[in-house]
Amino acid sequence: MSAKPYALLSLPILAAAGAAVAAPLKPMGVFAHAAPISKALMVTLAVLAVAALVVGVFKLMRGPQLNGGSAFLSSLRFGGPLIGLLGAAWVGLSMFMGLANSPVTPELKVLAPGLAEAALLLGLGFLSGVAAVIMNWMVEARIDRAILRP
Repeated sequence: MSAKPYALLSLPILAAAGAAVAAPLKPMGVFAHAAPISKALMVTLAVLAVAALVVGVFKLMRGPQLNGGSAFLSSLRFGGPLIGLLGAAWVGLSMFMGLANSPVTPELKVLAPGLAEAALLLGLGFLSGVAAVIMNWMVEARIDRAILRP
């Protein structure tokens, strides 16, 4: 069977209907076999999560000088999960288009890597959002303490 109907599923593991996954699938394996746009989103979300931690720590280390970085943290609180959701929707759309163009209905084992890719994107989006929320809470608490001190 040709791999062409499954090209939209973005994972080379899905070369044929009923193809078995040789090794257990792990997050790095999902990343390695993801489509370029999904890889770009995954890397972006991971970098944003680290950036939220770095910005928050630097902001807290500055002591009473609390300027800069709050807008980034506030934006990432909502933007990170939305970017992850957008990536998951894109992967889901690609999977459904691949299913629609497939002459046979593939097994769940064939679809699982695509579902794992969507879940990883969504999880990374939530991770970046959670990191930003926690750092933003800590920064706001520091601001409250600095302002409310007599």
